[in-house]
Amino acid sequence: MNQQKSYRSSFILLTILFFLWGFITVLVDSLIPRLKELFTLTYFQAGMVQFAFFGAYFILSIPASFILSKIGYKKGIILGLCTMALGCLLFYPAASYREFSIFMVAYFILAGGITILQVAANPYVAVLGTEEGASSRLNLSQAFNSLGTAIAPIIGALFILSDKIKTTDEIAILTDSEKGFYLATEASAVQKPFVGLAIFIFIIAGIFFFAKLPKLINDNVVGSYRDALKHKNLVMGILGIFFYVGAEVAIGSYLVNYFLEMNMVEVIKQNDFMKAIVEGILSTGITESDSKAIVGVFVTFYWSGAMIGRFAGAYLTKIIKPGKVLGMFAAIAILLILISIGTTGLVSMWSILAVGLFNSIMFPTIFTLAIDGIGTLKPKASGMLCTAIVGGAIIPPLFGFLSDEIGFKSALFFVIVCYTYILYFGFRNSKKQVTI
Repeated sequence: MNQQKSYRSSFILLTILFFLWGFITVLVDSLIPRLKELFTLTYFQAGMVQFAFFGAYFILSIPASFILSKIGYKKGIILGLCTMALGCLLFYPAASYREFSIFMVAYFILAGGITILQVAANPYVAVLGTEEGASSRLNLSQAFNSLGTAIAPIIGALFILSDKIKTTDEIAILTDSEKGFYLATEASAVQKPFVGLAIFIFIIAGIFFFAKLPKLINDNVVGSYRDALKHKNLVMGILGIFFYVGAEVAIGSYLVNYFLEMNMVEVIKQNDFMKAIVEGILSTGITESDSKAIVGVFVTFYWSGAMIGRFAGAYLTKIIKPGKVLGMFAAIAILLILISIGTTGLVSMWSILAVGLFNSIMFPTIFTLAIDGIGTLKPKASGMLCTAIVGGAIIPPLFGFLSDEIGFKSALFFVIVCYTYILYFGFRNSKKQVTI
């Protein structure tokens, strides 16, 4: 009974971490349209924000696995949380001095902390209880990760995107006092949310410091990374994670800009239902709200779709082979993107938002399919799969570059290529029943 209680308490604490890094990862997206105007960036340059954030996964996942094996998972989690808090605090001077380079460093440090948590938490949750319940536990934790991603756009719209940003020319004609007041206001819009996050993260780190986590994972694993890479399905799964994260982040990062390019603000203002959604979430009326905040409200449907789909997907993968479910979800995502490309207005908007619903089960399903059947090599495989999250650093800037050159709708065909690979990986594994 005491052991079950210990597992339950540890699972709750770890699930908070899933929520936390999901929330912060998507909150980063809210800054992209703001930074684009603030620093007069192209879509490609704005996409480099995600490069700094997700590049940390590529650089730090395997080193994080090594560090965890030396200091243990509890100390590793505390290290990850403190690193995240430091990254959040760096947003304060970055906003004060309006230095894009400091923003990039802050993103990288923040992502470094999240990387440590990712490498530790996914396999830890899987073994935190009975083997039969491993998959459901991971899906449940991932669902709370999606809850964080669903809430973040609303917070971003309220605190980060809510006021109008002046252009460089508009700032130049301000008086010294007006300029000082404006820059202080702009800095505060970024500083307050991230300083608040830093304080919250330090509190969570303190809770973990005093928490008693069961020691369940054997760090002395037989086998090397080279041995793990001999498993073809693991290698294909690494590519699957790369394309999935890249495609999901590319869409999520540019939804605000995509909707603005389609002139969705006017469409929303003329539709009573859409207008009611905006006014129900934003504290200001729709006429007083910035255009980015108006369309930014609807980004929450993209990420909340992932949360809803993950609960549904957890059930579907019990009654249908996980690979088949993955393939079907990828096929529907492709169809929805094609609809968005070929239409305009609300149909185009809601079809691209609905892709989030079918992204839902992709990460946990690709992850478990990739490590299935490789025995004691699973911890090393976990590190390599987390490294593949670098797809979120590579694909969004490429998508941004294509958007600059050929427009958003044409650039979406690049995202379709990513989902086509996931479709192939899913149906290739459609006969497998995953065990963790």
